[in-house]
Amino acid sequence: MPEKISAVELLILVLVGAIIVTAVADRKDMQPALVIVVVALAVSFIPGLPRVELDSEILLTVVLPPLLYTAALGFSIPNFIRNIKPILGLGVAMVVITAFAVGLVASALIPEFTFMLALLLGAIVAPPDAVTAVAVGRKLGLPKRLMAILTGESLVNDAAALSLFAIAIAQIANTHAFIDNPLLLFGYNAILGPVVGVVIGVATLWIRKHMKNPALETVQGFVVPFAAFLAAEHIHASGVLAVVMAGFVVGTGSVRAGYQTRLQERYVWNSVDVLLEAFVFAYIGLQMRFIIDDLREARESLVEIGIASLVVLLVVLFVRPLCVFLMFGRGVVSRRIDRAVQVHVDASPRRAARSPEELLRQPGRFRQWRERIDNRPLTWQESIVVSWTGMRGVVTLAAASGIPVLMDNGEPFPERSAIQAIAFVVAVATILIQSPTLPWLIRRLHLHNEDEERYDAEQTERAERIARVAAELVIQDFVQHPPAGLDAETVEFIKETVARQAQDADEMPDPEAQTARSVAFAALYRSVLQAQRQSLVENRDEGAVEDEAVRAMLERLDLQEAALSARLESRL
Repeated sequence: MPEKISAVELLILVLVGAIIVTAVADRKDMQPALVIVVVALAVSFIPGLPRVELDSEILLTVVLPPLLYTAALGFSIPNFIRNIKPILGLGVAMVVITAFAVGLVASALIPEFTFMLALLLGAIVAPPDAVTAVAVGRKLGLPKRLMAILTGESLVNDAAALSLFAIAIAQIANTHAFIDNPLLLFGYNAILGPVVGVVIGVATLWIRKHMKNPALETVQGFVVPFAAFLAAEHIHASGVLAVVMAGFVVGTGSVRAGYQTRLQERYVWNSVDVLLEAFVFAYIGLQMRFIIDDLREARESLVEIGIASLVVLLVVLFVRPLCVFLMFGRGVVSRRIDRAVQVHVDASPRRAARSPEELLRQPGRFRQWRERIDNRPLTWQESIVVSWTGMRGVVTLAAASGIPVLMDNGEPFPERSAIQAIAFVVAVATILIQSPTLPWLIRRLHLHNEDEERYDAEQTERAERIARVAAELVIQDFVQHPPAGLDAETVEFIKETVARQAQDADEMPDPEAQTARSVAFAALYRSVLQAQRQSLVENRDEGAVEDEAVRAMLERLDLQEAALSARLESRL
């Protein structure tokens, strides 16, 4: 008789199966999250399948931090500040509104639910997971600002929801919270969590500065999200916000790191993202049958919970469009009024930046953060897309699993199975309803913002011009002060070759033996790349060019230096 499968073996099988389903979905141009959930739901009803259950602490400390950290690495502080109004509106205000709306409806609908139990349910189902929405948006070419808002929302809303969750648990279970006043506790989490993240991020950059080993720097990067989360949670602060701020700091500082570290981290963290996301969606699907079994044991009838789940789902789906309209709808009205009275409104409120040449000659002061905020309202098409990106994911799953079995007095936690069942139904339903319809909606709305595209093109051109000016200055200095032992013809050849390769590294000739010419060529090329990077970062810090354009240009320079190093190593 075959031995029973262990929990570890079963988890590995779940992970492998999720990866296989993801690969098939990608080949068929389908959404992996949707396919994984559907397949996992079907598999969960196989007779004799053992239950796959992880402690909520594992989900919160092992799965959530890397997902948040990778999103924060590519989402800079300037980008966050620029879109801070919609991000805080969606990530904090809407989470609170959704939690209380669900609490009011659930407490009125289910007699056994007190308002605090219903609020606990609301905190669990309130935070959307933007993983699927961002992936779909990136594939279908959503405007960059919309992508930034959705990503920023996903980084903030988890902290707001988990803070509400902790407050509700403390009130229901009569546990002693670190701070009894809920508002003070929320403020403590919101302030000290980011401070811990900044400290961890700055320490990480300092260590990397002295490490000078790309492999070790990448390994060290794996520790950062877990260290930030655990350090913050240890002092009862928000681990989620600590991870986000650590990602912001490290991501912003990585522009000064070595090109190998940036390239390695980019691809390594992308792989980790795919792995964890596939596992999370598979885990969600596999839990449904067992949640139903638990509910059946706790109650005589499932009809009441089934109806409550549908009503809560409708509330969740309705509150988000309502909040988006209240937050952004007045922008549509104001634009119509402006057209009626013929008031001119600039396409972009951002102040016209000085030219790169000016900034290279005369660095200015940092612009005020307030001046960097993008005050443009969303179009009605963008508002509709934001309204329909409310899929629930890992935080809802982890919070529902994290409801304690017993209270401090030893009694069972009231209505635990009912809350979990409703939360899982809402999570699965949002994935099954919104995931397949979101791409169709984006295509039908024909999201196309010429002003945004023109602005992005201008920023890209500005970044290229900054890099070109920096290269010209270094090359000019090389010509005026050439290395000893090189004749004028060799100097001219190196100058022309490096100038050409600064534009395109693909045509770079293979270096010959380690002669004075090849050494001078490599040294000058690296000096050009270093000057270009430094100039780009300085201009970004001055506010002359957007962070996204700088990062895209840095990636191109990284690939050029990687090509140069690979060819030099292969020949020398």
